[in-house]
Amino acid sequence: MASFKKDAFIKIVRREGIKSLWSGLPPTLIMAVPATVIYFTCYDQLRAALRVRMGSHAEEAPLLAGALARVGSVTVISPLELIRTKMQSQRSSYRELSEVIHSAVRNEGWRSLWRGWGPTLLRDVPFSAMYWYNYEKGKAWLCKHNNIREPTFAITFISGAVSGSISSIVTLPFDVVKTRRQVEIGELQAMNLSSKASSSTLSVMTKIVAENGVGGLFVGFLPRVIKVAAACAIMISSYEFGKAFFRKHNQERLLSSNT
Repeated sequence: MASFKKDAFIKIVRREGIKSLWSGLPPTLIMAVPATVIYFTCYDQLRAALRVRMGSHAEEAPLLAGALARVGSVTVISPLELIRTKMQSQRSSYRELSEVIHSAVRNEGWRSLWRGWGPTLLRDVPFSAMYWYNYEKGKAWLCKHNNIREPTFAITFISGAVSGSISSIVTLPFDVVKTRRQVEIGELQAMNLSSKASSSTLSVMTKIVAENGVGGLFVGFLPRVIKVAAACAIMISSYEFGKAFFRKHNQERLLSSNT
């Protein structure tokens, strides 16, 4: 498996140049900022509100808050993710991509920009629910194990990486289906066929299993786990560090203004 991934990496660089490894980076960056702001803000607010309302079940608040926050962010960001996938699969220029989008909207309406929204929810909502629940549990356990009240950067980093790895493995089949459907839609549009003819989530999964076995639903296992674990670890530890920094800064400002 490792040698196969290495060969694929080398072939991509040789055929398309090293820049192709960053295909779709601009839309990814554009997507990351609003997605992260919406996601983390909603999660924090929902978790705090749900902990109060859920009483004795307050420990499950991160699970529900993570799921609800992800529904909101996926709905807002779905069109940008579709654009990124098309750029990576078709190697389209921004001008060509703009023409494809305008054509899709003109022929099938604005809802066509949310193609793949369902599979994305099937992947991201369970991911977020599991991620936040395991992260909060792991963080609390590590703090207790080290006899400290506030988590360190290392604790948040480790908790984020482990929780992200577990969640990415469980939801990988839905990621494979989502990507397959969006690529399929791009191919249909390239042949001037209606993207309404694309397969449903269940039929895509059935087709993948029939052609490649159950293992076909876990294609790209290692790259996804490495990518998601690193991204989750960096993102959550940076977020927690920044939140702690500004909380301390605001407390100091409040104390200085009162003296």
